[in-house]
Formats: sequence, structure tokens, C-alpha cells
Amino acid sequence: MKYEFDVIVVGAGHAGCEAAHASACIGADTLLVTLDMNKIAQMSCNPAVGGIAKGQIVREVDALGGMMGVVTDSSAIQFRMLNRSKGPAMWSPRSQCDRMKFSAMWRHILENTPNLSMWQDDVIDVIVEDGVIKGVVTAMGVRFYAKSVVLTNGTFLNGLMHIGRTQIEGGRVAEPASCGLTESLRKLSFATDRMKTGTPVRIDGRSVDFSLAIPQDGDDALVDGGDFHKFSYLPGVHRTLEQRQCFAVYTSEATHEVLRRGLPDSPLFNGQIQSIGPRYCPSIETKIVTFADKTEHQLFLEPEGEDTQEYYLNGFSSSLPIDIQVEALHTIPAFRNVQIYRPGYAIEYDFFDPTQLRHTLESKLVDGLYFAGQINGTTGYEEAAGQGLVAGANAALSALGREPFTLGRDEAYIGVLIDDLVTKGVDEPYRMFTSRAEYRILLRQDDADERLTPRGREIGLVDDVRYEAYSDKLRRKECLIDFINGFSVKPALINDYLVSIGETPMQQGCKLSQLLLRPALDLRKLAAGIKPLYDFIASLGDDRIDEIIEAVEIMVKYRGYLDREKQLADKARRLEGLVLGDKFDYSSLTSLSTEARQKLDKIRPLTVGQASRIPGVSPSDINILLLLLGR
Repeated sequence: MKYEFDVIVVGAGHAGCEAAHASACIGADTLLVTLDMNKIAQMSCNPAVGGIAKGQIVREVDALGGMMGVVTDSSAIQFRMLNRSKGPAMWSPRSQCDRMKFSAMWRHILENTPNLSMWQDDVIDVIVEDGVIKGVVTAMGVRFYAKSVVLTNGTFLNGLMHIGRTQIEGGRVAEPASCGLTESLRKLSFATDRMKTGTPVRIDGRSVDFSLAIPQDGDDALVDGGDFHKFSYLPGVHRTLEQRQCFAVYTSEATHEVLRRGLPDSPLFNGQIQSIGPRYCPSIETKIVTFADKTEHQLFLEPEGEDTQEYYLNGFSSSLPIDIQVEALHTIPAFRNVQIYRPGYAIEYDFFDPTQLRHTLESKLVDGLYFAGQINGTTGYEEAAGQGLVAGANAALSALGREPFTLGRDEAYIGVLIDDLVTKGVDEPYRMFTSRAEYRILLRQDDADERLTPRGREIGLVDDVRYEAYSDKLRRKECLIDFINGFSVKPALINDYLVSIGETPMQQGCKLSQLLLRPALDLRKLAAGIKPLYDFIASLGDDRIDEIIEAVEIMVKYRGYLDREKQLADKARRLEGLVLGDKFDYSSLTSLSTEARQKLDKIRPLTVGQASRIPGVSPSDINILLLLLGR
């Protein structure tokens, strides 16, 4: 039995799994400690991965060498590319997953990852000497030692569940809370607070009248001509499970009337819950109060697996009493005879102010101690996974004496996420949206591999198989771009075809890339009328060709927008190059506003760019800092 490691990761949720995997892959001797080895990567809430901006994060995790994309594709029972009616910057992949298979696949990966050991226990304390982490202490009294420790405790720190006036201690239904760690960190001067989240009722599908629900199909990739999109860039990863339908239903005034009767017993409205819940994923009782004028709310019935009868009712998160939840469901025609597996509930838990962290997710108070996931005040599997990968990678790099790894706001949504956390902090559970990114045209889901796979390769996260697949795709993509930039199209070659598909004929010749700028044309359509193009595409091979074609079309059609946004990003990067570090005692700089002095002193930004993003620091304050730096 070994008790000394390079890195210890506490918690095996979505953050902990990515952290442990990243640390071990980089080469650090890693220990993953979790409360229950049978609940690894549990999908505590919705059995789905991705969505608006969240899907981009998963693509980035995959591009960097993480495993969430691989596990999602392998366990997917429905896939959809959201926002296809909008521009490519808004396209966001989303998958329903088989919850049990998702967890089982993650455990299989971790158990077979070199350099990674596992231990089932509860971490109740950290070992710190002279401001440096040395290890952890478990509930069993075991002391494990390490150079770096990553905390990914999720909702388990002093977790308290609420169902009406009933309160149950626990980090998840039927699972114990983790006690002791928060208190030990408070003694080290860490600032902590409470947050709240919730989950909906789980429904027995045998009791649902599906004829009264609206079916929703996914993008079928299991048949010829189906959609090629997925999460992982690895060519050998595909969806193999039976694809299932989701269903939509609607609440009514009758539903709302039942829910209103339950408000006096709602923990959210009777003072029982004091902490802050997620604004963008409100409970059903919050919806009927906040949007009192709405007569109906859409709900989604989503299967929890390939062959289970258990369904998740998306949009019906609730902590109301059980009888109120059931009675309200009975007012929805499809649920008039509904049976449930368990009710919805709310959960309160401890989190730590993320402004206490550096961009590596290492704490400023204790060297070698990293935080990732909901413990930082975020919500969502995807946000947790992105943080976990960065924290685990940096914990390993630090333990091995190597340079740290960070991501900029113009490099990745993960970079936006972490910068928002450490610079602005949180006053509610943080959720990623495309609107939070200034450079979302550069941060598309299709180009995450091009942005990040070389970065993952540099730190040892991207293996030879992934890098060779990336290099091959990049080579074929560049070949296709060179072809369309160099191939001249004469009117005689294409005009008859253009007329046949309802397009305006050409008046003069042009490059193929110029012709591709027409909104109604794409490379597949043009290949049907230009044989040299058809032959060239065929010469590139069938493997991943649709992915390559899409990437090329976006590059050509949106070149002007991409170039303009790149210029803006480069300009902003100049401020990131102006290092502040510990050059100033902000409290003594009376030329700054009082709020700016307080905020700058608390956060201690590394650069002028980071300082400019702190709420309360005005442009005039930034100008003063620039003057003090001699700029």
C-alpha cells in the first residue's frame, strides 16, 4: 500500500475525473479519492452533456486530451446540434446519455489509466505546513501525502437536501454529505459561503401517455446520410447505442394553481433556504412566481438510458412537498396516471470564493492546493470538466517542476470561464453562455482541435494517436483550401448547373473560393457541378471528410469576420502583456477610486488586462495603472 503521491484528487465527479486523468496522463503519480467508487462521474441531474456554450467546452476538453467527449459519444442515446439556424459561432452540440453507461465508461477509463490509483474514503482535512500543501486526512484516519492536491467536492461539502419542510443531510439523494473539510479550510482563512441547486422528479415511463406528448428526435447518425457531428475529434469514436426520442409537454393554469398552494411549504419561499440558486435554471415554483403572467411552461421528458423506463423531467426542478409535486404532475394530460421513482429536491452546499484562486486554479493562500468544479461556485458537468482538466494538469505540472498551463479568453471558453471566476467571482451559480465570450467567432465548436490540440500536446495530455489524427485532418483541410483558392471557375463550366439549381449564372470567371461565398452554395453542391472539385474531394478519402468540408466552408465564408475578431483579440492581448504582479500597494494609490483600490487589493490581478475586467475598476483607473507602468 502506497501513501505518497505526486498529486491527490479529491472527488470523482466530472471535475475530479478529468483532473485525475489529466494529472496521470502528464506523468504524475496520482491518487483519486472518492466517497463511492460505484458513483464515479455520476450524472446527478440531467442525463445530458453539452448545450449552448457548454457543448463548446466539451469539444475543448476533448481537443486538449480529456475524456468527456469520448464518454459522451460512446454513451449517447440522442444527439442534436443546437442553433443550426444561426451562424457557426452559435452551433452547440448536445447529447442525451445513458446515465449508467456514462458512469461505467468513466470508471473503466480511470481504472486503466497508467499512474492512477484510487481510494474509497471521505477527505475531512488537509495537511498544510508553512503555507504549502502536504497531503490529506480521511475519515478512516488515513494520511495520504502529495506535492499537489485538487479539491473537486461538488455538492457534498455539508450538503443539505430539502423536500418541502423535510431536510436530509447528504451530497446527493441516498449519499452522505462530506463534513469537516470546509471547517479545516476556514481555519486557513479561506472565504466560503453556501449555494443552492436542485433537480427534478424522476418518472416511470410506463405510467406516461406518450400519445399526449410531442416527440423530439435527434440528429440520426446511425443511418446512411445521417448527421456526422459528435463530441470527440477522435475518428474511431462513434455513437453505437440505440437512439431514443425525447418528448415535450406543457404545464397549464391548473398546474400552476396546485404549485401556488404549495408555496407556503416551499423551502425557497418560507425562509428555509437562504442561499442563492441558479438564475438560469430556476425551479418550477420560481418560474410561476417570477413569470406570473405566463399560463404555461414547456417541459421536456428525457430518457435516462438506452433500455430504462426512468425519465428526467427537464424544467420541473422543485423542492416542493412530494404530494404537491405529484398533484401538479397529474394536471398534465400525459401524466394523469403518473408514477414517480423519486421527487425533485433542492440541495444546499458549501463553495469557496474563486477570486482566491490563480488562473491555474491554484489557491493564493496555500501553495499546491487547487480547486475545481462546483466548489468554485459553478454549475454544470461541462464547466466542472473544463476546470478539472486545467486544475489536474497544473497540479501535475507543478509537482513535476514544470511550467504552468493557462488558457486565454481568446483561446477557449474554458479560458473565459476561469478568468470570469478568478477575476469577477460569483454571486450565483456560474453557468457558461456564448454571450460571456467576447471572441465567440474564434471559439467555435468546429475548430476546438485546431485551437487547443497543439496546446495539449505541449504539456503531454495529447497522445500520439490523437495528434496524428489531428495532423492528418489539418493536412487534408489545408489541401482543400489550397485547391479552392487556386481553382478558376469559368462561366461555361458552371452556368448551366447554376441555373438548374435556381442560382444566378456567372457573368465572368472567378476563383472557386469566391463562388463559395454565395450563401446558397456549399462545397457539396458545387462538387455536383464541377467534376475537378468532385474528384479532388474524393481523393481526400471518406474518413472525416464531412468534418473537413464543414471546417473549410466556415473558414472561407466567414474569413472577414474571423480576421476582424482576431485583430480585436490581438489588440486586447497587449494589455495581457502588461504585468502588474505585486508591483503596487493598491490601498495607498489614492489616485484610484476607493472601489478600485478595494477590488484590486482583493484580487491582485496579474496583468492590466485582467484588472480591466474586474467589476468596479473603471477605464480611468486603468489609465492610471498604465501611467504608473510608464505607458
